[in-house]
Amino acid sequence: MQTLVRYEKSGAIATVTLNRPEKYNTLRPDLLAELDEALREANTDNSVKVIVLEGAGDSFCGGFDFSAGLEHYEEITEENYDPGIDVNMVVNQYKTYLTQFMGMWRGLKPVIAKVHGYCVGGGSEMALCADLVIASDDARFGTPYSRVWGCHLTGMWVYRLGLAKAKYYALTGEWISGKEAADIELINFSYPLEELDEKVEELAGKLAKIPLTQLISMKLIVNQAYDNMGLQSTQTLGPILDGIMRNTPQGRDFVRVARDEGVKTAVTRRDGPFGDYSQAPAAEQPRKRSEL
Repeated sequence: MQTLVRYEKSGAIATVTLNRPEKYNTLRPDLLAELDEALREANTDNSVKVIVLEGAGDSFCGGFDFSAGLEHYEEITEENYDPGIDVNMVVNQYKTYLTQFMGMWRGLKPVIAKVHGYCVGGGSEMALCADLVIASDDARFGTPYSRVWGCHLTGMWVYRLGLAKAKYYALTGEWISGKEAADIELINFSYPLEELDEKVEELAGKLAKIPLTQLISMKLIVNQAYDNMGLQSTQTLGPILDGIMRNTPQGRDFVRVARDEGVKTAVTRRDGPFGDYSQAPAAEQPRKRSEL
């Protein structure tokens, strides 16, 4: 049976790797459960000071897996949809995916998200919960769910950006490169793909030289400032709106097309008019790590 999340430790640095490369590391309940276990292991091991989150293969994470008619999310399929049950799933801390996403935020050891390839939809919501985000210049961040089938979940696109940029990307769903994301301060830094591993290792090593108590104290005080800005209430409303958007006529049709005609057809119809994501010219697509 494939391990969906790999965990490795080297000195004071733990590396957590999303391991569904053939599916762009898209998110399913079983993968999220393994992510939770990995974050728990790193946060309860006093010899670990820094956590690096990465994706295997050619992308960091392509978002939530909406293939196979969402059979892996039985509670929220069209046939079983109940607004109250949906709210319970997405807000209840024992059921929601936000528990895993925010495990990076609530766990007090600094987390570095190392992003390459696609980091979109729920994948971007997850990555932006990390303390530091380092990407390849040609990585692609975006929220295609802005167009159909979703809403902001963690709110990190809002909290990391100023009003003008947050509103623009929320309304258009346009993608941006790793370099652009660094320029507008959505993320911390970007580097050529060939340098990404080295730069993240260098940063993790720098943090590992600092006492753990200092790292957790400085992380806590910064996080507290954002918690005081209403992060929790944003993360309550966002998933509820997301559930509603999954069950609009357009949202249900999106999943039906993905089920009956394939995911490729669904995303072609969604993104074709905008010419981005998988519908962008080959020259604008992120480079593949496997081709380095």
